Amino acid sequence: MTRYDGDLARTFAAAPPARGRGFARSWWGHAWVRALEESVLDAGQVRAGRRLARAGAVGAVSVRPGRVTAVVRDRDGTGHRADVLLTELSGEQWDRFFGMAAERAGHVAALLDHEMPPHLVEDAAAAGVGLLPGTGDLEPECDCDAWDHCGHSVALCYQVARLLDEDPFVLLLLRGRGERAVRDSLQAQAAPAAGDDTEGVDAAGAYAASDTLPPLPELPGVPAEPGVPPSLDSDTAPGPGVDPEALAFLASRAAAEARRLLADAVAAGHGERPLESGLSVAQDAVRLAAGNGSEPVGDPPGPSGERGEPARGGPEPARRGRLGTDAEPGTVTARLADGSGRDRLGFATAVRAWRLGGADALAVLEEEWAVSGEALARARAALESAWDEDERPSLRARANRWTVGGEPLQLRLDTDGGWWPYREEDGRWMPAGGPTRDPATALASAARAPGDDDRPPASATGSSSAFPDGGTPRVLTALIENGE
Repeated sequence: MTRYDGDLARTFAAAPPARGRGFARSWWGHAWVRALEESVLDAGQVRAGRRLARAGAVGAVSVRPGRVTAVVRDRDGTGHRADVLLTELSGEQWDRFFGMAAERAGHVAALLDHEMPPHLVEDAAAAGVGLLPGTGDLEPECDCDAWDHCGHSVALCYQVARLLDEDPFVLLLLRGRGERAVRDSLQAQAAPAAGDDTEGVDAAGAYAASDTLPPLPELPGVPAEPGVPPSLDSDTAPGPGVDPEALAFLASRAAAEARRLLADAVAAGHGERPLESGLSVAQDAVRLAAGNGSEPVGDPPGPSGERGEPARGGPEPARRGRLGTDAEPGTVTARLADGSGRDRLGFATAVRAWRLGGADALAVLEEEWAVSGEALARARAALESAWDEDERPSLRARANRWTVGGEPLQLRLDTDGGWWPYREEDGRWMPAGGPTRDPATALASAARAPGDDDRPPASATGSSSAFPDGGTPRVLTALIENGE
């Protein structure tokens, strides 16, 4: 239950214990947890806070600009007030954020649907606005007088990650703006300019009429030399701060770069080379299908990243067919799969991985590497400290993959020390969540099958199956049924 105290304060009722599940499911929830775990100097405090949060020791959580507060109770029942502080955005930063969102209609639609896609955060960062906290940004305060993060502030942070899963507006409130103010600003930015009476064209109709359009022209030829920018010589004096020579230099460099890009685009074998972004054509096909650089193909993911129930905000027809594919579901995605060199199931798996972590998640899915030296020592230390001795599961290691004995569960280690949860479904290893520094949290999130939120959690120690219904591959089935 949530209580609103005006637009600049929200209070969330105490959540039940979180045993048997991870604290974050969304990628932005994982980003919050990662910022916490990379900031705490004492790993023992992380473990203590994780135990308190899992036991339901965090009381009602109050969120307001720059601060989140709750009473956290120790095992003996002693209560401590814990606060976590996050710097608010300035008015100028909010203006840049809303201006950036106005240039990309997909960003406005996502936020109004209570979603925070990775490219929104990336574009905001490029505009100089950091939405998610980084290492050291979460400042603790607690009446237990700890000088750094203590178990109480860590437990509060884990609880906030659960709140962020459900509603990214919690993060925006922490950064200084309530949901009503954000919505009003977004809707004002998205409104058509006054006096603009231009009518839009239905996407499905435009796509259906595409075969009536004239053929595309032949590829342009590459000029022998870059174009010559117009002369800047005039009788008018330059404005304040304008350097005509520097401007002429930039214009000539832009013309040379345009010629280079054109020559590269029309050259033989261009489609087989890595793109300017550093992604291969196969990787970019996955990115496009995942909706992480264009409008999503088919229905958008729900708040937890899974297909199925529509996300909040707006009727279903308004969010379908953004590429005009309602008449023939899956045709665009099928072409992307073919271009990526993957079969249908392999492409669906790759798209799911991308939605959980972009190119890094795709690398974890497809690449296997030998863990040795310091990386192996750190991995073993993390595995030993993640569980108490009597709770530690039986793990079988191969390269950077640790599989739970007798269970369809697996942990994969990336080259930055992050643990990715995997679950075997119908003979195929499927990514089950984003990365975390804690292997126990990763394994807990892998132990629950999609859609089983109201079923008892599966054991991560080999005592029961992770598939209460006998192993139905829900993720692959949902992705295929939605045209992926």
